[in-house]
Amino acid sequence: MSKVLFAAKPQAWDDYEHPLSDAFAKAGLSVDLSRSHAAAETDYIVFAPNGPLRDFAPYVKAKAVLSLWAGVETIVGNPTLTQPLCRLVDPGLTRGMVEWVTGHVLRHHLGMDAHILGQDGIWRDGISPPLAAERPVTLLGIGALGAACGQALAALGFAVTGWSRQPKDVANLRCLHGADGLQEALRDAQVVVTLLPQTADTQNILNARTLALLAKGAFVINPGRGPLIDDEALLAALDSGQIAHATLDVFRREPLPVDHPFWAHPRVTVTPHIAATTRPATAARIIAENVRRGEAGLPFLNVVDRQLGY
Repeated sequence: MSKVLFAAKPQAWDDYEHPLSDAFAKAGLSVDLSRSHAAAETDYIVFAPNGPLRDFAPYVKAKAVLSLWAGVETIVGNPTLTQPLCRLVDPGLTRGMVEWVTGHVLRHHLGMDAHILGQDGIWRDGISPPLAAERPVTLLGIGALGAACGQALAALGFAVTGWSRQPKDVANLRCLHGADGLQEALRDAQVVVTLLPQTADTQNILNARTLALLAKGAFVINPGRGPLIDDEALLAALDSGQIAHATLDVFRREPLPVDHPFWAHPRVTVTPHIAATTRPATAARIIAENVRRGEAGLPFLNVVDRQLGY
């Protein structure tokens, strides 16, 4: 029987105990799932970065650390973590991100804020929005989340460009990569969605220089990681009109401090890190599959590359 340690916040246990137990049973696994296994007896660790576990050195028998989060930037550099680390690629989380990104791209594309927020009893002859094909959208990051969002937007008719560090091929997207590809991907884009992992290379990837490449009056949507954007550069671009609006779901410090300028800026929408959350039912199946693979001697899914940081 495999001993699986649940190392997340205590309140998460109520959400995950039954889905994990069910998923293990359906996978044909004999598992002792607990929050209190002795370190020397633990075979697998189901881990959340905001939980209590920081020192992995005592877990000498553990075959893998299975994260409940897609992002691993807060744990990947932990010197005590020598076990394989698997990030979560969860279809429920992916679906939630697709819906959030698609909703906000359409909101800005259609100019919905002007009508929702600006009703004053005056009928104004307006200008209809362009068709989706006339609105270039760039996705920075075309991993599992970015590729799914890009394909959903392409299915709606948007002209979608995806950028990644290394070459990728995603159906229905123009895919660019590398430093030169970044310049081309951003140049004259009218909507930019950031879905990159947080690494030393991606920090401040949207800055004064790169924001200036976008079409005048472009929209920035960030459900990825707060440090992908230089906050001061974004505020300056908003004030100058280079960026028409920024919808931000993630921040350098969370919760976003009450005195942060984003709260009061008229062209910033703040959402409280809700774009995509881990769904226990679907996440549990991914965790169970990795335990099954470990017990069968098969390669784990979604193993983190420690050098790349994701």
